[in-house]
Amino acid sequence: MTSSSPDDILSQWQADEAALRARQQLQTGLASREMLAGKTGLQQMQAMIDGLAPRPPISETLDFLLIAVEDGRAIFQGRPQFKHYNPLGSVHGGWFATLLDSALGCSVHTTLPMGRGYTTLEFKVNLVRGLSDKVPLVRAIGHVVHRGRQVTTAEAELVGHDGKLYAHATTTCLLFDPPSA
Repeated sequence: MTSSSPDDILSQWQADEAALRARQQLQTGLASREMLAGKTGLQQMQAMIDGLAPRPPISETLDFLLIAVEDGRAIFQGRPQFKHYNPLGSVHGGWFATLLDSALGCSVHTTLPMGRGYTTLEFKVNLVRGLSDKVPLVRAIGHVVHRGRQVTTAEAELVGHDGKLYAHATTTCLLFDPPSA
């Protein structure tokens, strides 16, 4: 088993992002009900990755992308930039929180059968290391810890290409049947 160097990992992450951006053609917006109808949560998330459903506008504003999904798991990749800085000269905690919240929520979303919805009940973030624009890319990796009929919990980590942990988070989500249109 060979381990990849941080430079190899960064190159792979950059290639993953370039391929995804080319496939999506930077499409942002909101998916229509018709676009999502008849799909499971995982299928809805995969449609976004495949460019068949638009990415949410916040992903363009804060420079991050949904990179990969599978049942109970979602990975987002973000590019910390100077425009994300707080007055103290580092990336704002809200940027960390948005990437982590996205990974958490989408990991839960991937577990939804057709016709089910969810909303966040609680969300907690631990910032363990400062982040600057000197770090080229980070990934928020979320996974479901517990699946229930009404409540699902998940956790996520925000890591750099060198394996450094920048933050971690947890969430509790309420599952429900959405009201009919």
